[in-house]
Order: sequence, then structure tokens, then C-alpha cells
Amino acid sequence: MLWTLLRRHLRPYLGFVAAVVVLQLLSTLAMLYLPSLNAQIIDEGVAVGDTARIWELGLVMLGVALVQVVAAIAAVWFAARTAMGLGRDLRRAVYTRVDRFSAEELGRFGAPTLITRGTNDVNQVQMVVLMALTFMVAAPIMAVGGIVMAVREDAGLSWLMWVSVPLLLVIVTVIVARLMPLFQRMQDDIDRINAVMREQVMGIRVVRAFVRERHEAQRFTAANDALTDTSVRIGRLFVLLGPVITMILHLATAAVLWFGGLRVDAGAVQVGALTAFMQYLLQILMAVMMGTFMMMMLPRAVISARRIGQVLDTVPTLAEPAHPVAPAERVGRVEFRNVTFAYPGAEAPVLDGVSFTVEPGTTTAIIGATGSGKSTLLGLVPRLYDADAGQVLVDGVPVTDLARAELTEAVALVPQKPYLFSGTVASNLRFGAPDATDDELWAALETAQATDFVRSRGTGDASGLASPIGQGGTDVSGGQRQRLSIARALVAAPRVLLFDDSFSALDVTTDARLRAALEEAAAGTTRIVVAQRVATITAADQIVVLDDGRVVGVGTHEALLTENRTYREIVESQSAAEDAA
Repeated sequence: MLWTLLRRHLRPYLGFVAAVVVLQLLSTLAMLYLPSLNAQIIDEGVAVGDTARIWELGLVMLGVALVQVVAAIAAVWFAARTAMGLGRDLRRAVYTRVDRFSAEELGRFGAPTLITRGTNDVNQVQMVVLMALTFMVAAPIMAVGGIVMAVREDAGLSWLMWVSVPLLLVIVTVIVARLMPLFQRMQDDIDRINAVMREQVMGIRVVRAFVRERHEAQRFTAANDALTDTSVRIGRLFVLLGPVITMILHLATAAVLWFGGLRVDAGAVQVGALTAFMQYLLQILMAVMMGTFMMMMLPRAVISARRIGQVLDTVPTLAEPAHPVAPAERVGRVEFRNVTFAYPGAEAPVLDGVSFTVEPGTTTAIIGATGSGKSTLLGLVPRLYDADAGQVLVDGVPVTDLARAELTEAVALVPQKPYLFSGTVASNLRFGAPDATDDELWAALETAQATDFVRSRGTGDASGLASPIGQGGTDVSGGQRQRLSIARALVAAPRVLLFDDSFSALDVTTDARLRAALEEAAAGTTRIVVAQRVATITAADQIVVLDDGRVVGVGTHEALLTENRTYREIVESQSAAEDAA
């Protein structure tokens, strides 16, 4: 999976990769030439007292070292540009794919793991690419070149290489084999601790309201301890590598000095050549050590690449139609034809055989008991979900055949849980209409009964429309957040407005004023309203009564009150509650 991911996303950087290979080759060859020059200085200059030869070879050595440094710096620059560009592209690819996910895919993965896969996992792949271009390109060249140069200096000591290098490789292989499952567990533990922290941050008010701080602390401690335990086990294996590699290096150095000294004493090799051989052996072992370092990082990168690939290879169920159909007329008619929908894994459908029509410019209210499928029904219009059977049509065209841009232009949704983005009041209102003027924003705020509190927000240049909004709208009340969400939908000027219980946080007076203003400001817009309070929908042109996912009544308030038992029970229960209050 790692190779597939890199092959797919490294194509724009092949020029940089080629530059890295050339520069690393030049840098490594220069590095391999330096011990040979050093040996010549010792044998041809120091040993015979030839100062001119020492200066001559010293200047050559200085030039080679300069070339090596410049090539190494340039190689690292190109490698960094490649790795950082790859990381940027992967994050963008993950974000783009997740942005197209339906509620089904989002529920299958979960927000915590998607966050981890788009950040931590991408960082692991990015870092292993950087290390590979920095170390792994040079390591094979250095290892092969070092072996050739070492044998050239003294073939009689070459057996030391065939003992120390395989020994190091065996130890590294054993440790890496034990690291692989631990890295998989570590990424899962990171997902788990992200999930716990996200739940606690999002639900902090619930935690405090039910005095569950100690319970949540225990949940976090358990997740944190699991991650710590895995990290400690990985750390122990990493720590073991350092002393093992150091011991092998020192033993190899001691062996070269011992057996090399005997060969120098026997006249089989000169001191300079022995020095060069020892440096080449150390370079070979350093190359193996660089490969070892990469092998330690590779398992985690492989796991991370697999997790990223799972996201990128997931085909969203709500795909853009291959051949979009444009509506013959754009008037805002919405029709449900025998619609059935069930959530993945559910035993029974939440909607079953739903059929009704909303005429252009009218108001349709949807009412029913909790869990009867009202919000789900509304979510089928903007394609938050796709129906399992039947069709949802906007202006005579199934929503599955409408281009996403066409559907977004036609339909605006005010969700049950309004959400505002960090920025300003103006940036939030322009979310669906970036070119909207300030006058249009104020007109929408006036309709949504939000003008007064927006004018009073902020000071100086950061007041009114320019006043700041915190992430999620946490710095405004629930009612203010709902009114701003309603104004945002009005600014988009759609043909169909969907209100998913969007007036529940408003007091009765504000609710009445807002509905009256909507009747005037959105007179030609089709409005579908999910409501809990009967008193707020009595003037609707049409009321759809849902019971256990089925339509059990369609008509006006007066007609349903006379003819529909379910609707009458809802009205009587709310009247009894008001009388009791």
C-alpha cells in the first residue's frame, strides 16, 4: 500500500527525485574518495616527510569535501521539497475525499480516526519519504562503494565485513519484525484517545451537568495508559538498537586494529591503507545503520499508508451523477414518491413508502412523534442520504440525477443543530453566497430577527457584520445561533428552504415575528418545516403527519384535526401540557 500511494502521488515530483539521486550519488562518491586521499597523505606524505605532497593532496581533499557538502545540502533541499509537497497533496486528497463522504461513510470511519488519518498518518508517510530520499538513496551507494574501496585497500581483512554486516542485519530484522504489530496498535490507540478527548470536549456541558468528571477521567486514563504502554514497548525496542549497533561498531573497529596491526607488522599492508580500510568499514556499517533507521520508521509508515489508502479507496455512496439532468423549470416543487430509507445495519427502515408533493411557494409542515423519521425525511432532499427505494424529486428531476451545484443552488437547509464557523458574522452569512452584499446580509438578518444583537456585537471596526464568531458559534447563545443559521440560508436565496426544527430555541414571541417575516420575505420560496409545536404550524398550507416512518395524514390543520386521530392526539397532548403548566 505504501508503494501504491507513493507511485500515485509522487509523479509531480519525479524531477526533484531525480535531482536527489544525482546529488546523493555525487555526495556519496566524494565521501568514498576522502578516506583514499587520507591514506595517500599518510603513506606518500607523512611517512616519507614530503610536505609538498601533503599540501597537494590536502587541497584536493578540501575540494572534494566542499563538493560533498554542497551536493549533500542541495540533495536535502530537494528531498524536503518533495516530502513536504507529498504531505500537502496527501492531506488535500484525504480532505477532498472525506468532504464527499455521506453520513454512512462518516459513521463507518468515525471523526477521530479520520482526523488521525489526515494528520498523524500523513506525517508518518511524509517523514519516511524525507528519510528515504535523505538516507536510503545514499545508503546502498555507500555500502557497495565502501565494500569495493575496502577490498581495494586490503582484501585480506575483507572477512570482517562479511561477519559484522550480516550480524547487524539479522539483529535489525528481528527487532523490526516485532515492531510491526506494535505500530498498528499504536495508531489504533491514537484513534481511541482522540475519540475520548473529542467526546469530552464536545460534551463537556453534559459531563458537568451529570457530575461525571471522575468517570470521564477514568476513561481518558485507560486510553492514555494503553497508548503509553504501547509507546513504552516500542521505545524499549528502539533503545535496544542503540547499544547493539554501537557494540558492533566498536567490535569491528577493535578487530580491524588488531588484525590490521598484525598485517602492518608483517609488511602486508601500509598504515594509510589500514586507516582507509577502517574508515570504509565504518562507512559500510553507517550505511547499514541508516538502513536500520529507515527500517525502524518503515513499519509505522506502511501502517499509516494502509490507513490513508482505506480512506482514498472508499467510493462515496453519494456520487455525482455521470450525466446530470437540468430541470425544465426551476420553481421549487418537491415530490416524494414511495420513498423508503433505512440506516446501515438497522433492523427496520426509518421511512417506509412515503409519498407527498410540496407545491411551489407553499409551506409544508412535517410533524410526528420523536423518532418518526422527520429529520431523515428532510435530509433526503439535499442528498445528505440517498433513498433505498422510491424517488425524491426537485422540480421534476430525481435529486440523484441533479448536479451537486444545481441541487445546492435549489435547496438550503437550516439543520436541527445549527453550526457556525470561526470567522465573522459576514463570513458565516456569505457561506452559501460569497458575493452577497452587506444590504442583502442585513435584509436576511432583519427577517431572521437577528438585527439587534448583531448591531450590538463587537466594538470599532470589529462590530456588527465584522464582529468575530468563535468555532461552532460557541460565543453566541443557542437562539442567536439558530437565527444566524436561518439568515445564512436566506442569503443563499434558494428555491426550497428546509427548516429542521429550526425554531425550537426561540421564544414564542420571536418565533411568531420570524414566521411572519418569512411569509413576506420568502413568499415565492417553497418552505418545508419540521416542527414539534403544533401552535407554530397551524397556518401551514399543508401538514404531513408521520408515525413510525409512514405518512398517516396529509392536509390542513382544520382537516387533520377532524379526520386524523394521530394528529388529534398530538394536539391534545400538547394542549394538556400547556394547561398543566
